[in-house]
Amino acid sequence: MADAPFHFYATCPRGLAEGLAAELTTLGASNVKADPAGVAFEGTLQSAYAANLHSRLAARILWRVSRFDYRNENDVYEGAKRIHWHAYFKMQQTFKVEVAAVKCPLKSLDFVTLRIKDAVADQFREALGKRPSVESHQPEVRVHAFLDDKWCTLYLDTSGEPLFKRGKRDYVGEAPLKKNLAAGILRLTGWKPGIALLDPMCGSGTFLSEAAEMTLGWAPGRGRGFGFETLLNYDAALWEPMRAKAAEGEKPVVPLEIFGSDLYGRSVDNARRNLVDMGLDEAVSLKQVNLLEMSAPAASGIMVANPPYGVRLGEKDELARFYPEFGHLLKQKFAGWTAYILSNDADLPKLIRLKATKRTVLYNGALECRLYEYKMVAGGNR
Repeated sequence: MADAPFHFYATCPRGLAEGLAAELTTLGASNVKADPAGVAFEGTLQSAYAANLHSRLAARILWRVSRFDYRNENDVYEGAKRIHWHAYFKMQQTFKVEVAAVKCPLKSLDFVTLRIKDAVADQFREALGKRPSVESHQPEVRVHAFLDDKWCTLYLDTSGEPLFKRGKRDYVGEAPLKKNLAAGILRLTGWKPGIALLDPMCGSGTFLSEAAEMTLGWAPGRGRGFGFETLLNYDAALWEPMRAKAAEGEKPVVPLEIFGSDLYGRSVDNARRNLVDMGLDEAVSLKQVNLLEMSAPAASGIMVANPPYGVRLGEKDELARFYPEFGHLLKQKFAGWTAYILSNDADLPKLIRLKATKRTVLYNGALECRLYEYKMVAGGNR
């Protein structure tokens, strides 16, 4: 009889779950189901390893170890204590418990977190006579709990550090996009390797590095460690060949049709340093230039921009002057291109004086934004 599949849950920024579901399906996940916060799926250890190594959209890959109904904090404690935690990790390893909830009737999630910690420690003590230590900053093992109005689900984190923490990005501005949100936006634009890409407000260069890695076939999880390597069921004979195969598929760095610019020299310098650190500086063309004085770097392509929500370009009155000029530039110099602008400003479509062909709701952290699509055709876009 075949082994029963494991149950996993992949978290992601809100608005990207459908794209993540499609991505996980291509990576061999089965019974894939998206909800607003992420994607539930089934698979083997290999599925979890592949998702950690290759998913650009996921934040974490969580392995479900238990699900039970509850009415109070003691039910949560008893449910967590029934799990043979010592079969999953060693007593010498440090652990951390994180709790999230929606419509949970319990008064204090901090108290729930404490009760789950107690349950893990007590189960170890009863089984082995000692308990593991809690470590809040860099735990070797992470336990996640999710509570809704009736059910408590417990997971082991197979990712460790969030999956958007990939590559080096030591030089960032005020509010850098997380890498998985940038990758998700690129997916929503329909951009594919070989299509010209321009980010005219490149900041620390997140869109640029993601696009370059995708073009060169670099796995997003290359060069980092994962939480599954600390668990007792870790299978090095499965993981090492998978990582080696991903490395063999990498293409050498060559100049690509990926263009970045910014009004501010500091931002261009930050983007360049980040690209150098990642070994991608030859792949991307960077320059300091005022967006309103630009010409299209190719006959057609995709422009993607994350304007600084009225901070870096000034306040609302300055944005009100900038956006009509931006719309005029798109009409005059970017015929044949499609522009995508991420903004939390509901007045943007009116200010830019172009008709958005699509609006997609996305969340940048807790901030509700929209990704506006503008298809520029010869003769304007009124």
